[in-house]
Amino acid sequence: MDPKQDSDGFQPLDREGLVQRVARLLSKAIVTGQLSQGERLSESVVARQLGVSRAPVREAARLLENSGLVTYLPNRGFFVRSISSRELADLYEFRLVIETAAVRRLIRDGLGESETRLVQQIEEMRRVAGPGFDMLTQVEADMEFHRLICAGSGNPKYLATFDQIAMASELTIMMIGRLYDDAQRLAETHQPILDALLRHDEPEAVEALRYHIEVARDLVVEQFRNMEEKPD
Repeated sequence: MDPKQDSDGFQPLDREGLVQRVARLLSKAIVTGQLSQGERLSESVVARQLGVSRAPVREAARLLENSGLVTYLPNRGFFVRSISSRELADLYEFRLVIETAAVRRLIRDGLGESETRLVQQIEEMRRVAGPGFDMLTQVEADMEFHRLICAGSGNPKYLATFDQIAMASELTIMMIGRLYDDAQRLAETHQPILDALLRHDEPEAVEALRYHIEVARDLVVEQFRNMEEKPD
């Protein structure tokens, strides 16, 4: 991390939930590009900026390592992880497995409170697609829809796994700029999934989810490949 960020970077924190809060700040810095791919994550600089010891920063970095956002090099420290198009395709494939299982269980056990939450989240996605909202807010709203499916399934393993990889998915979308020219399209692409869920139509919900994730995967992976092919 560049030392100059002392003046305009992170602000001091209190002790409550310290590791998780440091992890959230660092993940947001990575997703928004404040920390770029390949950049060293200096524990001492971050600790000084946040007004904490190096221990919670190191623990937070370990959490981000599990999420795929950073990597640890022996005797060198933590670095923001560079993601290849192949790794990205694998990530979307894994998401499809987890979310498909979550959709099936959600329908079989009944939507319950998830029905209202998913409907509201679609409306939230439409709201943040309007003027005055940044792309990160839109991407977070997108991922929250998928998180609600995993949470509503009632299987905590699905939710824990999704939470572990969600930041990496957000990062890849932020890196390419956007998925669709019209921000409203992001909400529209989730509507068929919601419609099938509300009808309790398991095959159609699974197919709508598969189509949605595969289209997003193809768009993101293609742009990553184009970036990889560009000369330095």
